[in-house]
Amino acid sequence: MSNSYIKIPNSISFNSIIEKDYTLSSSQYMDLIMPNKNFFFVKDFLTRDLQRKDLGEEVGSLNYIGQSTHYFIRTKALQKHSFLPEITPETALPIMPNSFVKMNLKQGDILISKDSNIGEIVILDKDYPNFMLSSAIYRLPIIENKYYLLAFIKHSIFREQLDFMVPKGATIRHAKTMFLDCKIPMPNKNAENVINFVEILTKAIINKEKLIKERHEAILKAIEIELLENQKANKFRFELPRINELEEVGRLDTNLYRENFKNIVFEIQNYKNGSQTISDLGFSLSRGQNLQVSNIGESIYSKKYYTNFYTLMLPKFLSKYGTVDKIEYLGNPNDLKTLQKGDLIFGAEGFEKGRSIVIIEEQSSAITNIHGITIQQKEHDVNKAIFVKCCLDYLRNKGLIDLYAVGGNGGSLAQKYWEIIPFPKFDKIKQDEIALFYHNPDIDYQTKTFTLESFLEQDSQYNLLAGIYELDKTAKQLKEILNQTIDNIVNEKEIKIYFEN
Repeated sequence: MSNSYIKIPNSISFNSIIEKDYTLSSSQYMDLIMPNKNFFFVKDFLTRDLQRKDLGEEVGSLNYIGQSTHYFIRTKALQKHSFLPEITPETALPIMPNSFVKMNLKQGDILISKDSNIGEIVILDKDYPNFMLSSAIYRLPIIENKYYLLAFIKHSIFREQLDFMVPKGATIRHAKTMFLDCKIPMPNKNAENVINFVEILTKAIINKEKLIKERHEAILKAIEIELLENQKANKFRFELPRINELEEVGRLDTNLYRENFKNIVFEIQNYKNGSQTISDLGFSLSRGQNLQVSNIGESIYSKKYYTNFYTLMLPKFLSKYGTVDKIEYLGNPNDLKTLQKGDLIFGAEGFEKGRSIVIIEEQSSAITNIHGITIQQKEHDVNKAIFVKCCLDYLRNKGLIDLYAVGGNGGSLAQKYWEIIPFPKFDKIKQDEIALFYHNPDIDYQTKTFTLESFLEQDSQYNLLAGIYELDKTAKQLKEILNQTIDNIVNEKEIKIYFEN
């Protein structure tokens, strides 16, 4: 792996080997390249030394249960792409209440992983009274310059330091409290304004990430309310499957005959305007581009964009909110199958299946792979595509996407089962109302008017009208500015306070 701030020597002296207690581990001879010699250590930001009470507890797998009022947060909840924890059934496990250790997790608490995905850090977006931390997570006691420290720990300058400090070779690496000795560079000029700039950028990104979660919840709630408040007079009555139903579905090894499944499907089909299929809505399905060498020949993969490269939007990079956590690029001379405005990418396989995204803007070179289903329409109607995406999110949240799937390792939602998936016939007004939570085309991010003093207020005003798409887009813009500012602090370059990307 190529690191930006790590120096790897071409040779080492015998004396240096003696100094390192005769270890020949390459990581022990790496050094940090940091032109700025004005720095604090992470531990200097803490209000006190870390104590046992700052570390989480283990409850043991015997205490994991299917449903509970109390949860156990694992290190998987701390992800590189987000400042906020990702709380899902995989990252926060329900546990026996009598094994729960009260930790009083509060909004604004900073959590850092010392094991497994070491150095990952998040800030809590709300209080989590019924959640406890695993013993691989510390809660950092910090108040002053909290967001400055958070921004630097999220940056590669911190991760690369910690990576060569922590011993390699084990299946799970343990950082213990080594992260406390990582260096955090400080600005040499106009320090107060620069620190403030880093902090308000970080706060703005966190706020946008929080609002993305809220908008997603608003979508699910709006669909549920519209369905439940507009039911026909029919009442649900559960019945065991009949022969004709078994013949129609064509499967016995399925959960499609469950009472809960049938009840949710009934609510959609019993909507006042009825329901429709994906083809009724004017969409067709196809697999994404097959990227195997046998199909398209040799390709070049890159994390950096180059002219004429394709943009790879892979299902594994999608979030449950309809955003892209990561993008890669592919160089290939062939004319590959690209995505169009109004298309959806739907992750159809694995434990995270059901995640999807709508192509909002015209794309000239964006592609997905064969693990995703491309849902297309001739009209390229963005709002209609967003409505379909929101309905799929609703079904995923209700657990139906998993129930429709077949096979092991998370299963796969094959194309042949899509015609039995019901979509409610909401009128255009209601579809557009729901779509607005995801995308608002009528607002503009007026970066030219932003100043250090007015930015947070103006940004908050923009956020009031922004959909998930706009919140994610502007958060990524601010992250680029933030990372460039941190790079400039590290390398003692001029720090410009600006908000235009």
